[in-house]
Formats: sequence, structure tokens, C-alpha cells
Amino acid sequence: HKSRHLAPSLPLQEDFVYHWKAITHYYIETSDDKAPVTDTNIPSHLEQMLDILTQEEEERESGETGPCMEYLLHHKILETLFTLGKADCPPGMKQQVLTFYTKLLGRIHQPLLPHINVHRPVQKLIRLCGEVLAAPTENEEIQFLCIVCAKLKQDPYLVNFFLENKARRPEAQSPGGPVGARGGLASPDTGQPHGDQPPAPGEEPQAGAAAAAAGGSPANSRSSNNNHSSNNYNLVTSLLNLTRSPDGRVVVKACEGLMLLVSLPEPAAAKCLTENTELVDLLTDRLSGFYKALPTSMDPLDIETVESVNWGLDVYNLKDDAAIFAGKRGLISFLSWLDYCDQLIKEAQKSAATVMARAVRERFFIPVMEPQLMQTSEVGILTSTALLNRIIRQVTSEALLQEMVYFLLGEEREAETPTGVTRYPLRHRLIEHCDHLSDEISIMTLRLFEQLIQKPSQHILFSLLLRSLEERNYLENKPAEEPLENGLAHDAVDLEEDPLFGDDPSADGRLSGSDWLSPSPSQSPDHGKTDGKTEVHKIVNSFLCLVPDEAKSSYHVEGTGYDTYLRDAHRQFRDYCGVCQRWDWRGTPKPIEKCDLDRPFFEGHFLKVLFDRMGRVLDQPYEVNLQVTSVLSKLCLLPHPHMHEYLLDPYINLAPGCRSLFSVIVRVVGDLMLRIQRIPDFTPKLLLVRKRLLGLEPEGVNVDHMTLLEGVIVLEEFCKELAAIAFVKFHATATSSP
Repeated sequence: HKSRHLAPSLPLQEDFVYHWKAITHYYIETSDDKAPVTDTNIPSHLEQMLDILTQEEEERESGETGPCMEYLLHHKILETLFTLGKADCPPGMKQQVLTFYTKLLGRIHQPLLPHINVHRPVQKLIRLCGEVLAAPTENEEIQFLCIVCAKLKQDPYLVNFFLENKARRPEAQSPGGPVGARGGLASPDTGQPHGDQPPAPGEEPQAGAAAAAAGGSPANSRSSNNNHSSNNYNLVTSLLNLTRSPDGRVVVKACEGLMLLVSLPEPAAAKCLTENTELVDLLTDRLSGFYKALPTSMDPLDIETVESVNWGLDVYNLKDDAAIFAGKRGLISFLSWLDYCDQLIKEAQKSAATVMARAVRERFFIPVMEPQLMQTSEVGILTSTALLNRIIRQVTSEALLQEMVYFLLGEEREAETPTGVTRYPLRHRLIEHCDHLSDEISIMTLRLFEQLIQKPSQHILFSLLLRSLEERNYLENKPAEEPLENGLAHDAVDLEEDPLFGDDPSADGRLSGSDWLSPSPSQSPDHGKTDGKTEVHKIVNSFLCLVPDEAKSSYHVEGTGYDTYLRDAHRQFRDYCGVCQRWDWRGTPKPIEKCDLDRPFFEGHFLKVLFDRMGRVLDQPYEVNLQVTSVLSKLCLLPHPHMHEYLLDPYINLAPGCRSLFSVIVRVVGDLMLRIQRIPDFTPKLLLVRKRLLGLEPEGVNVDHMTLLEGVIVLEEFCKELAAIAFVKFHATATSSP
């Protein structure tokens, strides 16, 4: 029977009724209900009905319901189909019904879900999904659930139809009242345990079924004993069940459906999602499970270099990896699931995001990761630190980043004291690991902190640095002397000639919001108002001239000049200003008269360890030195006036017993000058070592004092880098001030 496309609308309805009657007649007339549905005409009649409904909608004004759709709604066709699908009669009917619902919701543009005769059967069909693991209808189930999610994404208010009161299902309400009324579904809980409530006619009680299928206890059953409305969110429950499918594609689709649902702005849905479903359990249990399955010892390089992961593409690709290293498959599974949690929290409605992120901290970071980081086995420390480093690199959602930072550093706000550094044991342990007997652990932990201080979280910088510098009590509590002129050496640079910074900086060079800095010497009332340029020259040359000439080797080698550092510092500083712009870092240092200069100064545990390591630059391995100076230069780039003053101003008048970065380096240089005198041919040896480090000279006979010579090279380079940073920061201020 062909539908007559050009006929007026009434024959469309006759056609529609003809196909529906043909389906119902099959059930009246057939005695053999064992034959599969595909041997009958049912699939073809259903397809024709969909075609007619689609055609009817195309021929009418938008939003106008035609007679065929009216017939479908009025005669509760979806209810009848649900019953047939549930009974799976004839065999395979459930699949046909799921497909019919999916295509109906997908092809028809007018909103169908607000109709009680649509959303009620849709709700019932949702409950049939994910009930049986690896069911033959899984593909159709997930397609159906995802189209429902997509419809809710288009019109989020509709989600309220899908939060079912546990105690009293909407179907059990008197047929008289329309369920479409706002709040009709969330009728107040009677206060009775929902188990005692008689099921609605034609329904079996399902309270614990989905939870049991999910491999857990019924979700939050305690919440149904109080007087708060406690809702079933079956759409979520069914999707959660399907995330346990052995079929990777089904799992990814289920995860996508959940991603749509968490992003809905309806507060009732967000609350229901986190309180009455097992979503949070799924996220944290899987994270912990994947992490615990990793080998206890892995090469940090493998952890760092495993390709970046994307949850949708990778997590369930079960093809075995050509095992490049033990645990690679497991590591990818863990990082992919972490990526999913991170994306889910990033997309989620704000209150749901907070709950999920806190759960990751309480159920994964604290019980699973913390014992790994606090252990004493060096291999274990190295592996868990490398994993943590990778986690820090990967987390981008604001809520999860905040919980991770609180987990690592604690939430304290007051200034540190030397006796209080152990108050938060994990933070203390991690900072101590920057100065560990094992160089590998020291380097890995320093890299972790380098990763951390580049994250867009103000609390990181506050906890590690700023709370110690808030009161500027590193300054001597009396007026400064006139600083000595610093004699300019042969490699003092005339910065005005530098091609990177002409007098007319391009708009791109202006770093908005960076009027936070002023060159320190001119702040002291004692040396009248001097020209900023001379001041920055003094500062830059203080750093460039720190290392004595006989300990310099870079000007003998091409391409190791200061301008490369200027370019890098310019780019990095611009990036940092972008990150810090949203934070309330006032433009100028806290006025001296408001500072508590009498409070004893403590640089804080983190800077203490970094300064101690910097002080040993001539006696520790080259790789450690590179990492220590790398972390310090990142801190110097931060656009905060106190950090700038404390780390980059050679002229500050330090309080007795205080040290600054400059004073630490000055002490190292003093020690170096004594040592140089004891080493014959110091400068030629230094040059040879530099050429070897640059690969310009083959490795040959061992040079004695190798550690010292490499340390001197790092020291010279670091001073050039600090000079460049000081100049770039000054330049940014000069160009952005009026």
C-alpha cells in the first residue's frame, strides 16, 4: 500500500490509521508469536507511519499539529507500542519500538515531549534501557537515550518531566490532572519509605533494580526516608548502566549522553544528578580502579611522553597496544578517564561541578593518591610524582583544578612560619622532595612545581609565595642609603639599541593591566626622582656583571647572547599577564607605612628550599641546576609587585638575617672567586665544557672539577636570564603607563 503524496491531508490520516490497524490486527489474528518480528510486516508499517508523520509536518505551518499526530497522541499509540516492546512480542519488537521512538523524536521538529502521551511512555521506555548487560538491543537503546538527551539540551526545562518522584510515580496520579503542569512531577514525598508504596497499576516496583544492575546498592536509599523530595533520574541510571557495556562505542555514546545531561542548567536536575544517582560513584570508582591497576613502578619518561589522550577516542579502544612499555594501555585508560571527568566537570552546571570535583578529591586524591605520594620507596615516589605531574598538566576545569590545588597545598591563608611548615603534611613532603637525596626525585618534583605555578589558580601562588611577601617585611625598617653606582663592565648592554624594543612599541607589545611595577630605586624618597631608564640599566647590569669576567664563557661562543633571553622573557611575560589579569593584584606594592615590618620575615618553605638549592649551584648536578633555575625564572616573571621587588631588585634594603635571590647569588659568586684561584687554566677548561654541553666539541678526556664548571655556566646563563626578565618587566610598565 503506497501513501498518496499529492492527496489532500485527510487521506494521509486514512493511510496512517490503515498502517496502525494493520499492526494491531496482527496481534488479534496471529497465533504464532514465536516468529521474529522481521518475518512480519510490522517494521514496514511502522516505517510508513513515520514517513506519513514527517510528510504531514512538512506540509503544515510550523508548530501546527496535524490530524495524524493528533491521532497518535489521542489514541496513546506510544503507550501501546511500549507495552508490545516491553513484552518483546513478537521477538525483536523491543528493537522496533526503540527505533520508532528514536526516529519519531529525531525527525519531528515540533516539541513532542511536553505531551503527557509522549513523555510518559518515553519515561517508561527509558527504564527498559540498560537493564540487561550486553542486551541485543543495546545499540537501539543508546540511540534512543541519546536522542532524548539531545531534545533536553534544546529545551532544558523539559528535564523536569524526567525527574520522577520515587514515592509516587506520575502514572499513579489521577488521570484527571495534567502532568504537564510545572511541578506536577515533583509531588512532595509522603515521608514513607518508597518500598512500602504500592506500585502504579501495570507497573512492577523497580526501586533497587537499576541500582542492582549497576553493581551497587540502591542509589542513596536513605534520602527517601526524609521529607525532602527524592527523585529517580532514570535517564541517568540507564546511561550509567550502559557505560558498563562491553561494546566500546556504546560506552562512548553513554558518556556523551551524560555529558549533555550534566550541562543542563536546571538546578533540580543538577541536584538529583549528584544526590540520587550513582554518577559520582562511577566517576571516582573508575578513576581509582584505573589508577590502582597501574604498575607500581613506571619510567617517568614513559608517563610524560605517552601521547595526549582524548576520552572519546581512546578510552575503550581495546586493541592491544604493541606494548611499548608495561602499563601503557592502563595508563591511557586512566588518563582518558581523567580527561572525561575533567571535561564533564567543565561542562557541568555549576553546583553539580562543585560536588563532582569535591568527590574526586575526597574519593580519589586523598585515599588513593596521597598514600602513594607520602611513601618512602624511592621508586614509588618517582612513579607517583610523575603521574601527579601528568595529572596537573591535564586538568583544565576550574572546579577540579581548585580541589586538586587544595589537596596538594592545603587551604591556609595566613603567613607561613618556620615551625608551621609541617602543618599540612602533603605540601610539606612535596616541597621537601625538591631537595631529595635522589636527584631524579628532586628534578621530577621541581618540574611538578614548575607545572603548578603556570596553572591559572591564584591560590597556588598565594600558598607558595605571596602570603610570605604580603607585608614586605623583608625590607629593613629604616630609610635606605643611596645605592652605589654599579660599575659597567664590557658586556653591559645598551638596551635602547635593542631591536626588540624600539621607542615605539607596537600595540601587541603593550601588556594591559601591567602598571603593577615601578623600578624600585626610584621608590625611595632619598634618591630624588631619577630617570627610569638609568634605573633599569643599573638593575640589568647588576645581574649581567655579577659573574666575574674570568668565569664567563658565553661571549666566546656564537648564539649564546642575551637577546634570546629577551625574546623568551617577552613572550612568557605576556602569557603570564594573560593568566594573572583576572586577579586582584594591585598595581603598586603595599605602601610601606601600612606594612608590618616588625613581624619576623620567613621566605616560606618553597622559596627556602629553592634558595638553598640555588646556593649549592656549584656543587650539584647540571640537570638539577637547570631545573632549579627554570622554576626560579618562572617565579621572577610573575607580574606581582612584591615578587618583583623581592626577587628582581638588587637594591632593596634587606632586613637583618633576610636573604633575597640576589643576595643568594652574590654569596655563590663570592665562593666561586675563592675557588677559581685554586684551579689552574680555569677559563680554557670552562670554555671546553661549554662547547661540549652545546655539542660543538666531542666528549673527550674527563675534565676535573666538572660539576663546578657546569655550575658556573648555569650561573652565568641564569644571570643573563634574570637581567632580561627585569628589563622586559620594566619595559612593559613604561609602555603601559600614561
